[in-house]
Amino acid sequence: MKKQIMSVIFALIVGVPCSAKGIEPLDALKAPVDQVLGILQDPHYQDAARKDAQREKIWETIGQAFDFPVMAKLALARNWKKFTVQQRKEFTGLFAELLESTYVDKIQGGYEEEKVLYLGQKMVSDSKARVTTKILRSGVDIPIVYSMLKRNDVWRVYDVNIEGVSLIKNYRTQFNNILAKDSQAQLIERLKHKIELQRKNRTKKN
Repeated sequence: MKKQIMSVIFALIVGVPCSAKGIEPLDALKAPVDQVLGILQDPHYQDAARKDAQREKIWETIGQAFDFPVMAKLALARNWKKFTVQQRKEFTGLFAELLESTYVDKIQGGYEEEKVLYLGQKMVSDSKARVTTKILRSGVDIPIVYSMLKRNDVWRVYDVNIEGVSLIKNYRTQFNNILAKDSQAQLIERLKHKIELQRKNRTKKN
């Protein structure tokens, strides 16, 4: 379980938006690795009082790498149409915040000098691609495939597949189960509650 969690966490830090003109999807994944690893290793952030600043710096890099509107729509699948325009906007923001709250919290305490190998890319269409990578961690090879979408001349990640498990499909199953018995508004409230609990837990640790 810990291996899978850390794989997701590390997967979430290696994407970055780049202009599609002259930039291959695989290349668009490489740039932020050194930047984020530098943040994790920077002695300036080792002080507990600076962990929030480190967290913000990490998310500043990650946040631009993912197409959250597309991810939110895919995570809700057929349920997306049941949400009002305002609910869609709110859900998208909360979904992005949930990813931050869930994974960035853990990366600050779980990084173990992982290395990434970029194995290749496959163009699915002019605007879609899959980039295959492998994380080397404690003698274990963890395959990760990024699904990337080009919108407005920018490549961004919209799904991460780790050892055959899709991040989006995982959340889709959870949301489908909730919406089978609860309303759209109740799902939104659940997300708010979960994020607030994570925020309180983080405050206690600090």
